[in-house]
Amino acid sequence: MKMILAYIKPFKLDEVKAAIQEIGISGMSVTEVKGFGRQKGHTELYRGSEYHTDFIPKVKLEVVVPDDLVEKTVAALSDKARTGKIGDGKIFVLPVESALRIRTGETGNEVL
Repeated sequence: MKMILAYIKPFKLDEVKAAIQEIGISGMSVTEVKGFGRQKGHTELYRGSEYHTDFIPKVKLEVVVPDDLVEKTVAALSDKARTGKIGDGKIFVLPVESALRIRTGETGNEVL
């Protein structure tokens, strides 16, 4: 099993969610986050005043998938989250040692 962490632009969430569900993944966690990378924030105009924002709003997705769905999931995420502009986000793939469904006691891939 692998955990896929993706940081994407908030307006891309619905497209990404639909793509993930098409693959057959039934669950994910979503968190609103703020951060910056190469983008280094941006300047906005608000009520005639210009101000600089260091942290850009993003959405963090966490999905745990079986090993055989990792490539499909990453491809779907990157395809649907891409705008072609700076700040599209990042995807990380991490190993998951074990998993347990608290209610039933199921372990491993059965949890997914």
